[in-house]
Amino acid sequence: MELVPEVRIEPMTVDDIPGVLEVEEKSFPTPWKRDAFLFELLHNKVAHYLVAKAGNRVVGYGGMWILVDEAHVTNIAVHPDWRRRGIGEALLRRLMAEAKERGADRMTLEVRKSNWQARRLYEKLGFLTLGCRRNYYTETREDALIMWKYDL
Repeated sequence: MELVPEVRIEPMTVDDIPGVLEVEEKSFPTPWKRDAFLFELLHNKVAHYLVAKAGNRVVGYGGMWILVDEAHVTNIAVHPDWRRRGIGEALLRRLMAEAKERGADRMTLEVRKSNWQARRLYEKLGFLTLGCRRNYYTETREDALIMWKYDL
């Protein structure tokens, strides 16, 4: 699936946070707050965040931490009105490319066991399920699957 032409991916800035929060609130039962994103952008030296924009509207975002040779996806989400258009895949591919450019050779993430759409995307891009964190999501006590991609 190819990214829709009107959407572009660029580094996240503080000005993008209101749009990111809208996507976050529509995507997760326990959304991150403004201060969490501010900290990631302004103080976390290992954090790297991207936004997908249609015009000036944030329609998706993704972030990761790069620790030596390993990248950890912290979050990735697409606004419900913009899903199934290749935006999530484009964001993840860009995160993978940036991780490789910055010296990472593998990437990991956690995903809700019930989130089959995300799991299918991750598997399509070569991620393998290699573990499980029991009761990881506090609001639902749902398990998280730990997925890894080697050879970025």
